[in-house]
Amino acid sequence: MATGAARRLPRSLRLGFQRAGLVECGAACPPAGCAQRLPAWGGLQGAASAARPGVPQVCEQDAVLRWKMALWARQASRWCHLLKAACAAEFTGRLKGCSSTAQACHGFAPRALLSSPNDVLLWRLQAYRHVSVGSCSPPDSAKDGSFSSPKSNLPLPVKQEQAKPETLPDLNEKTLYEDWDDVPPSSALEEISEEEAVQIIAEPLLPLHSSTLRDYVDHSETLAKLVHLGVDLSQVEKRQKAGQLLLTLDFEKDIRKILLFLKDVGVEDNQLGPFLTKNPYILGEDLEALETRVAYLKSKKFGKAEIAQMVSRAPYLLLFSVERLDNRLGFFKNELGLSVKKTKDLVIRLPRLLTGKLEPVKENLQVCQIELGFQRNEIQQIVFKTPKILTASKKRLKQTFDYLHNIMGIPHHMLTRFPQVFNSKLLRIKERHMFLTFLGRAQYDPAQPSYISLDQLVSLPDEVFCTEIAKASIQDFEKFLKTL
Repeated sequence: MATGAARRLPRSLRLGFQRAGLVECGAACPPAGCAQRLPAWGGLQGAASAARPGVPQVCEQDAVLRWKMALWARQASRWCHLLKAACAAEFTGRLKGCSSTAQACHGFAPRALLSSPNDVLLWRLQAYRHVSVGSCSPPDSAKDGSFSSPKSNLPLPVKQEQAKPETLPDLNEKTLYEDWDDVPPSSALEEISEEEAVQIIAEPLLPLHSSTLRDYVDHSETLAKLVHLGVDLSQVEKRQKAGQLLLTLDFEKDIRKILLFLKDVGVEDNQLGPFLTKNPYILGEDLEALETRVAYLKSKKFGKAEIAQMVSRAPYLLLFSVERLDNRLGFFKNELGLSVKKTKDLVIRLPRLLTGKLEPVKENLQVCQIELGFQRNEIQQIVFKTPKILTASKKRLKQTFDYLHNIMGIPHHMLTRFPQVFNSKLLRIKERHMFLTFLGRAQYDPAQPSYISLDQLVSLPDEVFCTEIAKASIQDFEKFLKTL
């Protein structure tokens, strides 16, 4: 009775073993001899017994059972992690090893439920020791399907039903590659045949230095898309460092946002290509800075259509900072003495005044005032009606004025009324004036009959000029030109 009572587990430990699946409800404590069959790792059991010789037998057995329970939990956890790691190997070599290990462990599955908790613990400890050293083959006592444990008290049908081995997944290489929907990668050191080597086509290397963008178009998505937009790369590469800029830009990251900005400003789709051909540098500008410059123009009462016209006709306009644009507008307002509205109209009609050099403008203003003899107010009228006179060639300007004023006798006030004559070719003025003089109809004084204005002299086509102004046929005019 005393012995039986001593072998009974305490209620707390018995419930713990039941939840762990080690014993059934009401199972007895393992016999004292089972502790000797456990691996004496560190001599824990012996040390415990030797340290406390006076401890009752029941307490000693409780301590041993607690130690067994903790040891099994830790070793079972390690065993499960080891099997999971073997099954989840990623590389081919480890997969092959895992496959062979799984096949070896396949026959190591328990054939029947063991009746004794100590037998279960002993078998699992032996299994862990075999797995931990890299071998999953069953021990000698289990090769025939039995263990060195007492016979099970379970009925035979239950034992046969429980004896069915667990089936592990087939971890062969072929199945895994089919699951991955991929072909096994070939090694760079793999030997190939001469026929396969001949079929390999190596792409040509990009030149490190080139004077043309043509060598990079086939290899650059950015250049290819710019060509589709209508950009003339043969003209872009002539501009300083423009080709290097395009090669460093990404179309989706850098260029797309600039194109959308230009469309918002008002540049037409069919004008994007010519615009970028003339000014590829805008692709490297900061988007926030561009928006700031457009906002400045709007603050100066420029309309959206007017800004679109200015940007399209002067592609470099948005490359100028706000301070520089403000200085340019102030220069023309002060130098010409124009009002704010007239200054705005002037730059709308000729926006390149804001982007060009100011030296030619200053020189032409001095030529008109000093050499040609126009007054300040006359210069204001001439420039406002014909802004191109500010950027015209000084030589051509002086030659045209000399012929009109000294040979044809046109006074300054008449030239101020019709300043468009300075934009005409000097040869055309000479031919028509000489033809009218030959016919006796060269009359440029508005107070005289048969008056011919300078606008009619230079702007009408040849057929209209001959029939309405010269009162002659076009054939007569062509014959006269041959005599010159």
